[in-house]
Amino acid sequence: MPSTALSERAARAALAAHFPPHQVAADLAHRSAEEVWQHSVDRDVSGRLAQYKPTEELANAQLTCQFVIPSDDVWPAALTDLGPHCPLGLWVRGHEQLPRLTARAVAVTGNRAATAQALACTRAFATAFAEAGHTVTATLAYGVDSTAHQAAAHTRHATLAVLPRGLDRAHPHDHAPLLSSLPASGGAVVSLFPPGTPASGTTLRASAALLAALVRAVFLVEALDRVETAMHTAEVAADLHRPVLVPPPSDAVRADGNVRLLAEQRAALAPHPADALTVLASLR
Repeated sequence: MPSTALSERAARAALAAHFPPHQVAADLAHRSAEEVWQHSVDRDVSGRLAQYKPTEELANAQLTCQFVIPSDDVWPAALTDLGPHCPLGLWVRGHEQLPRLTARAVAVTGNRAATAQALACTRAFATAFAEAGHTVTATLAYGVDSTAHQAAAHTRHATLAVLPRGLDRAHPHDHAPLLSSLPASGGAVVSLFPPGTPASGTTLRASAALLAALVRAVFLVEALDRVETAMHTAEVAADLHRPVLVPPPSDAVRADGNVRLLAEQRAALAPHPADALTVLASLR
């Protein structure tokens, strides 16, 4: 008869579907994922978890993308910097490319409704990063992020995307061609959330933190303070001691987030691509 034992992968996927990582991190330090899942089922008085079928759910989800866990060779080791908030696993399309892409990943992010000058800056810096062998990493959002992907693609270099929803659909929806093009061109797309999960404020913030942890540095082109999820990416990156680089803010209204980070000395100016590349070359 086939084994009914729950695998670590299925258990982690089940836990990730029901709990934020920090809620189970302490238990996972002393027990296997399978034991933590069973313990959670036993304590659930609602019976909801008992109705969940981890093996079947994982098998169905992996028809769309792979669920990568920390014991896999392709797992990005930098995620351990998140401590108890380290993901239980990642949903990935193009998982074979993760080690190569994350080794020199640089986030390029900013406003969704970006100014024309910000988009021109994005193209210049993203092109320079890609041509220097760095992996341009961003979301598929309108404005700065999707422009960064497109600029790197024009150099024929692969990029890495972080989505705030399940990888069965793009966010925003009309960037579906961009989503499909990334793995097809040697890139990858990652998410904290299984297929079918819609985007929300919660998923956007969690994905912004994931983006910060995956990369070696963040280039924040232009960000509205306390509005854009790009600012959360930059702030998490600063907390994780990743360099946050910004161009000189030419529009203090649209880039008041950049202005604050500079004033707080949590970001450094990079007026030209060469300046940013110098900082990246100094990282070990």
